[in-house]
Amino acid sequence: MPTTPTDRRRRVAVVGISLSDCGRVDDATPYALHAQAARRALADSGLDRSVIDGLASAGLGTLAPVEVAEYLGLRPRWVDSTSVGGATWEVMAAHAADAIAAGHANAVLLVYGSTARADIRARRRTGNLSFGARGPLQFEVPYGHSLIAKYAMAARRHMHEYGTTIEQLAGVAVEARAHAALNPEAMFRDPVTVDEVQGGPMIADPFTRLHCCIRSDGGCAVLLAAEEYVPDTAKAPVWVLGTGEHVSHTAMSQWEDFTVSPAAVSGRLAFERAGVRPADVDVAEIYDAFTYMTLVTLEDLGFCAKGEGGPYFAGKDRRVTVNTDGGGLSACHPGMRGLFLLVEAVRQLRGEAPGLQVRRADGSLPELAVASGTGGWFCSSGTVVLGRG
Repeated sequence: MPTTPTDRRRRVAVVGISLSDCGRVDDATPYALHAQAARRALADSGLDRSVIDGLASAGLGTLAPVEVAEYLGLRPRWVDSTSVGGATWEVMAAHAADAIAAGHANAVLLVYGSTARADIRARRRTGNLSFGARGPLQFEVPYGHSLIAKYAMAARRHMHEYGTTIEQLAGVAVEARAHAALNPEAMFRDPVTVDEVQGGPMIADPFTRLHCCIRSDGGCAVLLAAEEYVPDTAKAPVWVLGTGEHVSHTAMSQWEDFTVSPAAVSGRLAFERAGVRPADVDVAEIYDAFTYMTLVTLEDLGFCAKGEGGPYFAGKDRRVTVNTDGGGLSACHPGMRGLFLLVEAVRQLRGEAPGLQVRRADGSLPELAVASGTGGWFCSSGTVVLGRG
């Protein structure tokens, strides 16, 4: 058993990743998807399950992650149940990396599973239009201000302030589908055009259906471990270089600028702590519940100036490849998708992507990737910078 140093912070690596069955999964429970993903991630790492002494889980059960730990047969001495929407998993990864670096845990499993699509089809639940009507939300819900309406309103503000066009937003969906077409694991793979995106039914102006994420089933897992375990792992490590997290608002009236997401803070912190610049990054996995999220997050992470997300994304000079698996718009989106961003980022750095595999100009594998999750209606953000070196 590796010793726990007390005089320095340990380096932390992603040593295991996996997806459970995803897409259309009608014959599994969320717990089963958690277990399937966890087993596969452990097998991917080559480590024994006894090394796992930390667990991070949210979104399932009354006492998450206690119920998940029991189902998996784990008795962790470090746990995290932070729940901040889609950004949950990047924030949890940051917490886990800090805990491992400080010696509070040696190997932490992040795991998620959801049957959101199957539950609706089986009428075990209905589609959610809001997060409830208590607390600050009581001042918005009576006016029909649903979750998607908040994103749509923010997109409209960006269009008004900076001239972002609906065609530029639609281009995000088109590229996501093109990437998904190369990914055998993606739920929707047929190519789409800007006209087809724009010709779909209106959901919340300016978003038609294809501007919005899909609804799928699925789960995934990521295993983080201290550097002492790396010699025993089955795959080359992917190192956690820097992380950042930030929350901004709940009530829309408290959001100072609809065109700025909390990634403006979490991204800056993550890049500063990693000692790298956005220009150094090869791959960006960005939470894309709606097309606007991709553009504004690219701006706020520093890949382009504020207001230039539309032209930058569509431009020929864009160096960073975005949402290589097809993203939440086409590949999978079973709820809180942030953990899938980390899995795909690691796959890219390992050279194991099932579909589009990014390579640098010299043909080598990418060196740096960033995963940035967004929660609520731009209420929270977590950003993780990963590297091979």
